[in-house]
Amino acid sequence: MSGRGRADASRYPTYTRTALAPGLLGAIALLAAVAVIDSGWFTILQYVISILALIICVFAWQARQWWWIIGLVPIAVIWNPVWPLHFDAPVWYAFHLAAAVVFVASGLLIKIPVDTKK
Repeated sequence: MSGRGRADASRYPTYTRTALAPGLLGAIALLAAVAVIDSGWFTILQYVISILALIICVFAWQARQWWWIIGLVPIAVIWNPVWPLHFDAPVWYAFHLAAAVVFVASGLLIKIPVDTKK
């Protein structure tokens, strides 16, 4: 019986990737925003991108992986629709690609430990 309890415990994950869904959604929103940079839809996508970046910041903080905040806070600032920043289209394209990489990487690499004492 002592061996069985140990096998059951190893079957369950010791961490969760709570930032994966917002990271993938943020990357999709960034790639979709490239197509609508000069339209009203871009403002809506700016809200989505900024909010998702801040949500991932919370998950990075919970996982004690603060270095992700260095990449995510500038994304929230650059894409904030309240005080919009204006760039030429090629600059936006580069920013969108770089931010999509940050979103996907943070979603894959941020791991929050699961409380195993439940």
